[in-house]
Amino acid sequence: MKFIINEKAYMYEQPKTLKEVAIDLKVNQPLAATVNKRLRELNYIPTKDADIEFLSYTNADAIKIYESTLRYVIAMAVHRLYPSAKIRFNYSVSRAMLAVFDSFDGILNQRVLNDIEAEVKKIIDSDFLIERKRISIGEAINIYQKLDMPDKVEILKYRDEDYVNLYECHKYLNYMFGYMLPSTGYLKTFNFILYHPGFLIQYPRAEMDGQIPVFKDEPNFGKALKEITKWGRIIRGNSIPKMNEYAKDYTTSVDFVNMCETKHNHQLNELGDMIESNMDTIRLIGIAGPSSSGKTTFSNRLRIELMTRGLRPVMISIDDYYFGKDRAPKNPDGTPDLEHVEALDIKQFNADMLQLIQGESVTLPHFNFNTGKREKGRTIKISENSPIIIEGIHALNEKMTQSIPKHQKFNIYISPQTQLHIDNHNPISITEIRLLRRIVRDQKYRNSSAIDTMDMWPSVRRGEFKWIYPTQREANYVYNSELTYELAVLKKHAVTQLRAIPKENKHFITANRILKFLKYFKDIDDDIVPCNSLLREFIGGSSFNS
Repeated sequence: MKFIINEKAYMYEQPKTLKEVAIDLKVNQPLAATVNKRLRELNYIPTKDADIEFLSYTNADAIKIYESTLRYVIAMAVHRLYPSAKIRFNYSVSRAMLAVFDSFDGILNQRVLNDIEAEVKKIIDSDFLIERKRISIGEAINIYQKLDMPDKVEILKYRDEDYVNLYECHKYLNYMFGYMLPSTGYLKTFNFILYHPGFLIQYPRAEMDGQIPVFKDEPNFGKALKEITKWGRIIRGNSIPKMNEYAKDYTTSVDFVNMCETKHNHQLNELGDMIESNMDTIRLIGIAGPSSSGKTTFSNRLRIELMTRGLRPVMISIDDYYFGKDRAPKNPDGTPDLEHVEALDIKQFNADMLQLIQGESVTLPHFNFNTGKREKGRTIKISENSPIIIEGIHALNEKMTQSIPKHQKFNIYISPQTQLHIDNHNPISITEIRLLRRIVRDQKYRNSSAIDTMDMWPSVRRGEFKWIYPTQREANYVYNSELTYELAVLKKHAVTQLRAIPKENKHFITANRILKFLKYFKDIDDDIVPCNSLLREFIGGSSFNS
């Protein structure tokens, strides 16, 4: 067999695991590999000629395998120390996971956390093999019942295949709905931080070149996390089987959709109260958040909410202040960086906002994206009960509004924050929910394929880390834009596109991972989704679309 690795050819007479090939070639810190562009575990054995690329800590797919294995080992450690305890993993703040106990005979304090950490390190130091096993659904149900994992038993009811994969490590059995490292010793670094109501798990991040980010507490997210936990109790669990119970018939689907939408209404009402009670000082409302958070629909719904309170908000687009490609800062490859804050006319924006707040008339610019030039726009003048709403990735950036005192600004950070799970040990990525939203929206409104959207996604993510996440601390309010029912609606729009991605395409890995959990959801009809729902921004039919 001939393997092409880093443009060099290597001949092998006998099949070898990727792990063995990596050892032969002294590959530095491999976590996984692609074989003819298919993601493979290091235990995989290629049986024919192949192009192989080993993946390490700077690769997002490899880091997902690292994270899955770390969750597995933590669950294993908890099971060894506290056999009756039930631990649940959630994606959380500051690029970490939050682990909480749903059942624990005691108090989670620093001593308990130290014991868990010591057991995890013991398992890692032992370098136990992690072996994949394929068994029947019936066998899996028996195993999970003996381990008292009813959440895993429930999800198997929605599996089409008559088999299931499990991973065995030193007689411990579990499955993390993803690939795993070949042994526990591959886990090199992690941090635990006691963080009510559980503990945070930090791990290497691809966007940090495999380093663990410095922990930065986000106090504004504390309330949002508390509300997410409360919501989980209200709907009696945030797992796919629970979502499917709500989707079992039309009546329960309608009730569930309306419950989720009313949760959004409550947040809007709370925001309305906060802004109205401070309208003697608030003159500008900034709205920012990562891609596909629903900023456009939210801005319109907030505008309507404020209008019901006798206010007359004015919406101004930051995009109209673009200089154009020729004056934008350059990326390292020489292309224009249109997401850079300096791609905007900051000086003019500040001047216009200040004049409006001072009661003067201002002729706003209008950026014509067809010609790539700024043109003369509308002339406006605002009254004392007309707060200015600005929305965009730089809306919370102080540079954009440095001429306006902080007490005159009210900043809102919007993002979907969820604790939706396949089962207790397998949270669904918030980032992949946003990617799904964008895939559906881009196809609907731009006739772009999933491949086109996924080609752009790394650049979008880089812009988020550079320009959006650092400004979230400026927020006075965190608006949670998740709709717990949304994947049951998005599924039918996205599945066909994701399945159309060929196996040899570089995005097949991501598409296949998303399809693996989407297939478990029962559908909810689009017709049930209200016309002013934030979800309509992505699936179409929004009452705010002109």
